[in-house]
Amino acid sequence: MDRFPNAADVEFHSPLDLTKAAAAVLDAEGRFSGWSASAQRLLGHPPEEVLGRSADRLLATGPGARRSALCGARRPRTAVLDLRCRDGHVLRAAVTFSPLVHQGAAATVVVAAELTALRGWEAQLAMLQGLATESSVGLTIYDTDMRVVWGNASTDQELAGVAQYVGLPASALFPEGEFISRHHPPDEDQVMEQVLKTGDPVLGMHYRGRAPADPGREHVWSCSYHRLVDARGEPLGLFEESLDITERYRAQERLSLLVRAGKRIGASLDVRRTAAELADVAVPQLADEVLVDLPPAVIEGRQPPTRSAPGHSLLRMHGRTPEEFSTTPVSYPPSSPQAQSLATNRPVVETCPTPDEGSPGTRRSDLFVPLLARDAVVGLATFRRGDNPDPFGPEEQTLAVELAERAAVGIDNARRYTSQHAAALVLQRSLLPRRLPEQSAVEVAYRYLPADSRVGVGGDWFDLIPLSGARVGLTVGDVVGHGVHAAATMGRLRATVRTLALLDLDPAELLTRLDGLVTQDCEPDEAGGPSDEALGVTCLYAIYDPVGGRCVWASAGHPPPIVADASGSVALSAASPGPPLGLGSLPYENVELGLSDGSVVAFFTDGVVEDRRTDIDSGIDRLAHVLTWQRCPLEELCDRAMSTLPPGPQADDATLLLVRTRRLCADRVADLELPPDPAVVADARTDTERQLDTWGLSELSFTAALVVSELVTNSIRYATGPVMLRLIRDRSLLCEVSDNAHTAPHLRRARRDDEGGRGLFLVAQVSQRWGTRYTASGKTIWAELSIP
Repeated sequence: MDRFPNAADVEFHSPLDLTKAAAAVLDAEGRFSGWSASAQRLLGHPPEEVLGRSADRLLATGPGARRSALCGARRPRTAVLDLRCRDGHVLRAAVTFSPLVHQGAAATVVVAAELTALRGWEAQLAMLQGLATESSVGLTIYDTDMRVVWGNASTDQELAGVAQYVGLPASALFPEGEFISRHHPPDEDQVMEQVLKTGDPVLGMHYRGRAPADPGREHVWSCSYHRLVDARGEPLGLFEESLDITERYRAQERLSLLVRAGKRIGASLDVRRTAAELADVAVPQLADEVLVDLPPAVIEGRQPPTRSAPGHSLLRMHGRTPEEFSTTPVSYPPSSPQAQSLATNRPVVETCPTPDEGSPGTRRSDLFVPLLARDAVVGLATFRRGDNPDPFGPEEQTLAVELAERAAVGIDNARRYTSQHAAALVLQRSLLPRRLPEQSAVEVAYRYLPADSRVGVGGDWFDLIPLSGARVGLTVGDVVGHGVHAAATMGRLRATVRTLALLDLDPAELLTRLDGLVTQDCEPDEAGGPSDEALGVTCLYAIYDPVGGRCVWASAGHPPPIVADASGSVALSAASPGPPLGLGSLPYENVELGLSDGSVVAFFTDGVVEDRRTDIDSGIDRLAHVLTWQRCPLEELCDRAMSTLPPGPQADDATLLLVRTRRLCADRVADLELPPDPAVVADARTDTERQLDTWGLSELSFTAALVVSELVTNSIRYATGPVMLRLIRDRSLLCEVSDNAHTAPHLRRARRDDEGGRGLFLVAQVSQRWGTRYTASGKTIWAELSIP
């Protein structure tokens, strides 16, 4: 069985070796007295044709004198001769003549081989000579006990003399070295034992250590191990070939480090996280520790100082997670290398002894690199080596500068984002209600949780709007997107909803008009793109009437409210919401609910019930379960609901508005139906004065009677059916007159000679506010009088 199946043509025996070469013996007269079988194979002549005959017969030319001279020489000589083969062709051969003397008889041993084969063998021999003396590949031979036997010149140079290691185990060459390739044993002895045992070579393993000839610098070699066997196939040991690939390995490491830095540094849009990302990328490949110092202004999102290098007031970043983040004030004297780096905007290397008294010979190397972005210094990065004594070389300094540049851009982007996020948050909070007005109809509590700073401020809003007749309007909405524009759009829509609500529109009509306004904003501009980002706005609007305990709501793509009645039973609305605002497609429909006194209604945005890890149905079930505790105070219910949100950063704003409904007692509402006869105006005044006296509001009798008289007179003049008078005692006195006419009353200034037109003017003068709302059966004119 061939021991070298992949190298069958490799032969390291000389073609002139007696076991292979053509051999013959010449006597003193130059006649063949001996002829070997190998000579017959080479030239084709059988022994009977050449024995006893002159050797000149085999020469293709006539160099008889030369042959005679070589045969008569006292020392072995080699010549190149053209020999004639039996088939007639000429063979150029290398021929060696070796004189013999035996009992006074002279003879010459002639050995011949094909010249081409000899030249090839000599080339192989030269190659082996080069590997031993000139090759940069280190070759080391070990015996079966894995002890050093021999090393070539490259190995001798790395070991500062291989002779001192002959007979020692392999572990003695690089005591602190280690394999850094994966999927192989980390110990060199285990690798060599595996090769000796199995015969399978191990190729291209990366080994890191310090060569005895260069102990101050860490090297990386590519090592391969092969088993050596003798002619019988028995192991002789093994040999190792090693190539120093330090520069190539470091270049690959630098490239992979830059690729990793491009993916990780600056991806968070958070100043502190970006500082931690720089340290995570650079340790331990480039440095043992990375320190990042930033000006307070950068951390807070403000413009970094530009008057001078900020070496006197920096904050050092600590921690890898938001829970661990902390800062420590640092300052650098003007003569320090840190201050020099900040002043010159260049990296500075400092090497100094470590303070470890137990290792007096160790030294620490620091590389200070300024963080520059848009021609401004945003901080300082310190790359520190303590365990690795190698100082930072030029290529490593260049790599550190590139990493610092990436980090500086990420920090500056995070700073600008922090500034914009803070501005958007201030804008959003300024546009949201600072407090909701107290109402007799409802008790309210709310929570607003902004999205994580990396996502940006969203466009959630909520509001409570006092309406006529002791009713309240309740709204909650969400603008798709984040940032200043989303906050501004939210503020504009909230103001629009409040304006439309004060027109006493029902929820479906209000959303229809709001949809029209949003659609106009979303029309393409001159450039062909949308002029507004309000597409995808959702909104829910509801009106609660405490007199009848009736709640009417409509939704534009927004989750419907969840209702928990006074007994704790939770009901989810089966009605589907209409389309989001801005689509201008399907109409909106009202949904009417009858609510008992003390019911709790939850209005919310999708950030409360939905995140990336759970679906919206699970979130709604979670919120509904919290509402089963509806008898708890609303503030406590809000806290319970928000505490059920998944931990971690919020992907979207979360807004929750809880409303506990109240019913107005029957003794606080008085209704009177009047026929369309002007004579009943006096009765309306009398009934009003009597009711106010019952309520203990006699001081309002004159003013209320005047208002009722004018409103009833106005309705009787234009209506064709009965007129309804309603008085409501709430935080103010509410006077309402309803009829079946749809004509709108108008306030005007009457001239001196006009007989009428002063009624509504008088109502407007004596009341806090007045207005008109329309119903399916007509209209209601109302006025509010302040209770002293």
